[in-house]
Amino acid sequence: MKVLILCTGNSCRSQMAHGFLQSFDANITVCSAGTEASGKLNAKAVKAMAEIGIDISGHTSDSVSKYLDEEWDYVITVCGGANEACPAFVGKVKHRLHIGFDDPSHALGSEEFIWSEFIRVRDEIKAGFRKFYDEQIKR
Repeated sequence: MKVLILCTGNSCRSQMAHGFLQSFDANITVCSAGTEASGKLNAKAVKAMAEIGIDISGHTSDSVSKYLDEEWDYVITVCGGANEACPAFVGKVKHRLHIGFDDPSHALGSEEFIWSEFIRVRDEIKAGFRKFYDEQIKR
């Protein structure tokens, strides 16, 4: 089973989704990429995942072009930008899904509010990808 998770910057939401899906089942090959990859991870996303025992600090922020020629069981977009700008895959893709989430890195306000947005989105990603895993993969 191979799953590619796409976002725009590949620094936050796709990285958290990657971490969760891999934590649910180590036998799944999970990769994440960005249509405009930032080349770095969002420090608050790394911290939010570490807080619940999932280490994504070793992940890399990669361009989707790295994966275009591969075959995928699932390609999942997690943000509106990636959903709209998702490239046509040359390789075989069995299922293309969109499971969208707000971008906590765009939150404005106090540090406490911004942190609460990272936690909220992290928890929504966990729930969304747990549902996907239970309904599409584990069954």
